[in-house]
Amino acid sequence: MSMDAWTIFALFWVVFVTTPGPNAVNCINNGMNLGMRRAMVGVLGILTQALLFLTLSALGITALIAASPEAFAVAKWLGAAFLIYLGLRGIIQARKPVEAEERPAASVYLRAFAIATINPKSVAGYLAAFSQFVQPDVPIGAQMWVIVPTALTLTALSYTGFTALGVGLGRAALGAVFNVWVRRIMGACFVIYGVLLGSASTPARG
Repeated sequence: MSMDAWTIFALFWVVFVTTPGPNAVNCINNGMNLGMRRAMVGVLGILTQALLFLTLSALGITALIAASPEAFAVAKWLGAAFLIYLGLRGIIQARKPVEAEERPAASVYLRAFAIATINPKSVAGYLAAFSQFVQPDVPIGAQMWVIVPTALTLTALSYTGFTALGVGLGRAALGAVFNVWVRRIMGACFVIYGVLLGSASTPARG
């Protein structure tokens, strides 16, 4: 990958991972309720998903899934239901006092991984990255040595930032009315993302 191609890819990835979506909302929510150290397990879950999707994209599997209306429909509705559930749960529990949750690290990790995996932006973003920035005349393995570290580093920085934002909001709003509304907004965002995911059009066969 040339320096020009890498620069364009890096800029694309910055926009891709800093645009607010379900991952960002989950990181903010984790930061508010778990604290920085424990919430970083969620960032690790997102990075695992990123590495998985980078690998699948390189193998062409995500392109195959996106081209299958049946597989897309199943993933779409399961993902929509999960996000809506998380959103409604957050809205209902918004009035409860903010306390350090006793969620085990495995739960934080798996929830973040699941949210990242069902995010429709993920499939679109990874397909865009590999269709626009991978050079067909260069072995994919050689390009992955550049793409993967760049993507994972930028992803880690972005979602660590969202987590830190959540920690700051949690400290500033602890026990206050503002905190209730922030948590309700986070829950509403999950519901909105779920509805949007459920109403996303199924890609047609090529």
